[in-house]
Amino acid sequence: MPDAPVFDLSPALQLMVMGMVLAAGPLIWVWLRHRKASLAANLRALTLLTLFLTFDLVLFGAFTRLTDSGLGCPDWPGCYGHASPLGAAAPITSAQQAMPTGPVTHAKAWIEMIHRYLATGVGVLILTLTVMAWWHARRQPAATGVSPWWPTLVLVWVCVQGAFGALTVTMRLFPLIVTLHLLGGLLLLALLALLALRYDRWQCGSSPLNVPTALRLGLWVCTALLAVQIALGGWVSTNYAVLACSDFPTCQGRWWPDMALAEGFRPWRELGMNAEGGNISFAALTGIHVMHRLGALILIPALMVLAGGLWRHTVLRRQARLIFALVALQLLTGVANVVLGWPLLAAVLHTGGAAGLLLTLTWLLGLTRGAPSAQSRLPHMRAAS
Repeated sequence: MPDAPVFDLSPALQLMVMGMVLAAGPLIWVWLRHRKASLAANLRALTLLTLFLTFDLVLFGAFTRLTDSGLGCPDWPGCYGHASPLGAAAPITSAQQAMPTGPVTHAKAWIEMIHRYLATGVGVLILTLTVMAWWHARRQPAATGVSPWWPTLVLVWVCVQGAFGALTVTMRLFPLIVTLHLLGGLLLLALLALLALRYDRWQCGSSPLNVPTALRLGLWVCTALLAVQIALGGWVSTNYAVLACSDFPTCQGRWWPDMALAEGFRPWRELGMNAEGGNISFAALTGIHVMHRLGALILIPALMVLAGGLWRHTVLRRQARLIFALVALQLLTGVANVVLGWPLLAAVLHTGGAAGLLLTLTWLLGLTRGAPSAQSRLPHMRAAS
């Protein structure tokens, strides 16, 4: 791989222009579609569209990682100091000739840079959303239904997420950083979902849905378990531990194979290495994989119980059905990753299913509030649910 400085800000301005060009399409669409609507409707539409595009960005980030394209351009924010792989054709060709299946090829460089373009576009949309919220708050402070500090929080977090993206490249796919980058993307989804729900309430004049305290507690428990399971899944993926077990439901033909958990879950180490600088053992990779399976054994029954509780409330049956469907998707894609040798489609869908579960639970947390003797007479929340 030709040497390149890990940070080269010379193409930063061109990348920002590229992000503004990509964001222009969604912004024009929202303006044309809602130009006669209220500001609340415009902010809600822009937030929902940004949420959708961020979900797509998370999936494309998984695709980037799973195709080993994370170092397709070994510097940041551009590619060998250029704003696109076209300008970096010579060093990319040299790297590809030296290592035809290595980290730098023309295809991988394009995948990595498209991911960066999309991320910049999402950042521009969130910046626009924040500016609109503050502009309205200054012009009509009494009519502001949602504090502008909410989109500001989202903007701050997308900047943090961008920093994790830079570290992913400059620290050469350091497993802890890559996992935190994945978790950061999912947290961004959750923040956008909560913001969209707040704008929805502002527009509709609705209030949270009262549910039994036990159901509300179940939502929090399942969300916490899901967060842990997503972190475990990210750790499996970033350490390439999926294929440590190639059979199911056993692993290596045993219910409890040899594992080195302390080595596998040592956070501060380079990719493929243990804390002492040697190659990570197969037992450590096995331990990472098996812990993710055990997490699923805890999470899936909890989600089934939660979905059953949601089903008792007529207006929440849509969310209950969605949880059932996403759990089925996770089971199918999780098993397929093992027995079919980690196919790309199944792996990307597995990430998408996890993101979908997180969005569903986050939306439910924002939609509901606990009440000891809540009843299911909730007509005012039908539109929001």
